[in-house]
Order: sequence, then structure tokens, then C-alpha cells
Amino acid sequence: MVCGGFACSKNALCALNVVYMLVGLLLIGVAAWGKGLGLVSSIHIIGGVIAVGVFLLLIAVVGLIGAVYHHQVLLFFYMIILVLVFIFQFVISCSCLAINRNTQKDVISTYWLVMTNKTRNELETSLDCCGLFNSTTLYSQDYTFCTALCKTQSPKCQVCGDKFLKHSDEALKILGGVGLFFSFTEILGVWLAMRFRNQKDPRANPSAFL
Repeated sequence: MVCGGFACSKNALCALNVVYMLVGLLLIGVAAWGKGLGLVSSIHIIGGVIAVGVFLLLIAVVGLIGAVYHHQVLLFFYMIILVLVFIFQFVISCSCLAINRNTQKDVISTYWLVMTNKTRNELETSLDCCGLFNSTTLYSQDYTFCTALCKTQSPKCQVCGDKFLKHSDEALKILGGVGLFFSFTEILGVWLAMRFRNQKDPRANPSAFL
């Protein structure tokens, strides 16, 4: 059977949805890693990426079921939802890549100011750093009350802000790059689903094999 027939379209759609499931898990995993850094979780866009990952997982399951059973209604809703996920994922991915270092620094500084002393100390201890940035007015106070292990091992601890920026840069670049690349494959998914939906199942017409 030449590629382009019913079986080929079905297998291609199933394979594409398996890829969507892997991408969804990757987006959720990287975003969760970014949120686990503490202050980076304040960047709400990472929450949006997690939402995209969850929706991508769900729509991949719907697509797999629709492809296996050639279910017309599921395939229709699959196409509609996939278009919406594409738009949302494209916007979120572009936003991830567009956030520059200064913007990240401003966001981190804002949330550092509203944090309690206990939360700051916990972050300093877990990341082994003291204070946020040398330019902040709270730096001297934060450094004085810092209980990180680095204070006993070196004359000057690294500021936490540099570590936050390093990890947030990595998380946003991965999220933005992966999300942007795979958002275009969703257009392929819509085309495959539309094509497969309009094809006739040969099993419903045995004479098609004659």
C-alpha cells in the first residue's frame, strides 16, 4: 500500500500524537524544574507552559483514540483544540524567548522584596548563596543574617540573583525553543487529522482490497 492511504495516515497520526505526549511531558518537566527554583516560579509564564504541556498530553490522548478507532467526532474536536493549543503555545513560546535578562532581574527583585526573611534564608541555604544583588538596598542586611554554608568556606559568597538568572535563562530558553519548534508540528497534526477523517476505512468495504 502506498504511503498516503488509510493505514499510512493512521500510523502517521498515531506516531505524531506519541511525539506530542513526549513533548508535553518535556514541557511539564522543564517548567516544573524552573518552578522548583523558588523565585523563578514567580514568572507566571512558566505556569502557562505547564498548562500547555497538560493540554498537549490530553489532546494527544484524544488524537490517539480518534486515530485508532477512526472516530469522526473525536477527530473533529481534536483538530479544533489543536489549533487553539498551537496559538496559545506559539504565543507563550515567543514570550519565553522575548524575556530579556533585565526583565528577569526586575521580576526577581520585586518578589525578593515581598518575601519573608524566613523564605529568603531558606533559599540562601538551599542554593548556598547570600543576598540577591549587590546593588539592592537589602543586600547588607541579607548578607549579615545569611546562614548559607558558603559564609564559612570563603570570604565572599556568591549572590543568589546570579544563580536565579542563570537557571531562569536556561529554563526559558529550553521552554521557548522546544515549544516554538513543536508548535509548528501541530499544524501538521491538524492537516493529518483532516485528511484521515475524510478517508474511508477499507475494512468497511472489503471490495477495496480486490
